Amino acid sequence: MKYGANRVKDINLSQVRKMFEQASPTAINLALGEPDFDTPKHIIDSLKDALDTKYTHYSQNKGEPELREAISEKLAKDNNIKVSSDDIIVTVGASEALYTSIQALINPKDDVLIPDPGFLSYKECVTLAGANSIPVKSSAENGFKTTVEDVENSLTENTKAIIINSPCNPTGAVMDKENIKAIADLATDKEFIIFSDEIYEKIIYDKKHYSFQQYTDNAVTINGFSKSYAMTGLRIGYCASNPEIIDEILKVHQYNVACIDTPTQRACITVLNSSQQCVTDMTHEFRKRRDLVVESLNNMGLDCIMPDGAFYVFFKHDNPEEFVKEAVKEDVILVPGAAFGSMGEKYIRLSYAQSYENLEEAMRRLEKIV
Repeated sequence: MKYGANRVKDINLSQVRKMFEQASPTAINLALGEPDFDTPKHIIDSLKDALDTKYTHYSQNKGEPELREAISEKLAKDNNIKVSSDDIIVTVGASEALYTSIQALINPKDDVLIPDPGFLSYKECVTLAGANSIPVKSSAENGFKTTVEDVENSLTENTKAIIINSPCNPTGAVMDKENIKAIADLATDKEFIIFSDEIYEKIIYDKKHYSFQQYTDNAVTINGFSKSYAMTGLRIGYCASNPEIIDEILKVHQYNVACIDTPTQRACITVLNSSQQCVTDMTHEFRKRRDLVVESLNNMGLDCIMPDGAFYVFFKHDNPEEFVKEAVKEDVILVPGAAFGSMGEKYIRLSYAQSYENLEEAMRRLEKIV
């Protein structure tokens, strides 16, 4: 018996893992989407204080009330989303928020639109719900920004939902207000749900972030603390929506994980109620790294679109798989764009969540194989 044979076809993930395994211990890893910064000290101190004051017991299923209230205030201030603390669930990272939301709201045989190129777990989360993933193809000519026309062209009679990610992994594209609102209006008119993955919301350059949920009730806003605050290992995120949707998501969440560890929740209250200078500083450094990488790749003759957000560059190459293999030989790890969908087949994803010095050295190594 082939366990899971009809559930998840893990081809893309297997390809990515092989890239990691082939590299030497001294390789510069530009495949990993994880900030290299230390978690800011005031967050660590808050986590320690929570442990010292015996916050080691269950919280409410939805999460600590004080944290949910802080998230509610954050959503109102930053995203123009008006939800009460009861309309928020604290989750095991944005990943659980997405998975649980899909499990709660999507039925077998439903169609779910997913971005192409897009983060590779989206398709598998849809598959695990027994549903069908339908690609929404965005073009390089439009900077890989999803438009309302792209969505309209992908709709089917069975469309139940769409997953959208802005700023986007793997392209760094940031959608504009006009298309955000138009797609939100379309979701209302056609009665489908928007799963809006906004995990890179704070890592954005010269653009403004807009949330779908400020324009429609048919949205689940998914976010977290991992990327913006360098807290990837602490595994905490959240989702917010209207009461009817949140009630359905809670049914899956409470029997799956019960609640998130309480000390980390206490630390995130500090995150939201203290200065955001650490985010500003990290984003400023990411901008410097982005500019270095884009200029270097373009100077090598590799066509590279300037990303507006996140910490990824998606650059073009006629033979991505071969380039990635040669890069591994030079101790640089990259990811072939085909892992993110058919529209990425002539592209390579590079993460600049590495130190400036490591990126300079990586560019020197890549120059040898161009």
